[in-house]
Amino acid sequence: MSGSSKKDSGEQKSYAVLVGAAITTATTCLMSPIATVVVAGAVLIIGGLGVLLFPLIVLILLFTNPGSSDSSDAWDRADESIAAFEGDGKGTLDRTQVPVLLADTIEDAGAVCTSIGPIVIAAQIEVESDWDGAKVGPDGERGISQLPPAVFTRYGTDTDKNDKTSALDPKDSIMAQGRYLCALAGEAQELIDSGAAIGSALDLALVAYDQGMTAVREAGGIPATAEAQGYLAKVRARFGQYQGLGGPPPSFPSASPT
Repeated sequence: MSGSSKKDSGEQKSYAVLVGAAITTATTCLMSPIATVVVAGAVLIIGGLGVLLFPLIVLILLFTNPGSSDSSDAWDRADESIAAFEGDGKGTLDRTQVPVLLADTIEDAGAVCTSIGPIVIAAQIEVESDWDGAKVGPDGERGISQLPPAVFTRYGTDTDKNDKTSALDPKDSIMAQGRYLCALAGEAQELIDSGAAIGSALDLALVAYDQGMTAVREAGGIPATAEAQGYLAKVRARFGQYQGLGGPPPSFPSASPT
């Protein structure tokens, strides 16, 4: 891979980090979809001026906690949010943030391989289906983890031992998600080891889950598209929530076990 290609891919990663760090703070602290859009838009306008982001995040925290007189708390929380965004998602899952009956399955799916963790699984589920176990996607993806039928057929099993394997069964879907994400991470690591791609196995696997491994292979890493970079940022932006950095327990669709 040429030096310019490596530089471009590095800039793509940095750009995703900039976007996601602000989205993380908005999602965790403001808990408002409108605020998330506004902050994400602001970061897109700011672009590569990373030095502006950290103060921006701290200002958000200060304004959303007007009763606090200790600005050091805001700086600490901003630092924690950025660290969570840039982390590996392998920490301890905050079980209060997921449906009670799915917590064990999420932890099991996050332990399928060393490249992922339960925080990754939970964050990706929120992005894929917003915890709607009955969701059917535009291209036939089904269930809480939104796997294409062919992928679920390959990786799905009767996880809850109810004598049927179904993509609309959240536990079956989540374990299939973990197996598939691990398979993608394995392919990504092979590309990295051979010099055919740069980035982390986790990031490339997440993008491949959404865009396909062919797109990752052809780009030599994270594709330089809004869809690919935005998906990665949205998943990583939720790491802090499922890591336990704050926010009330969410409500879940009635179709999802609670």
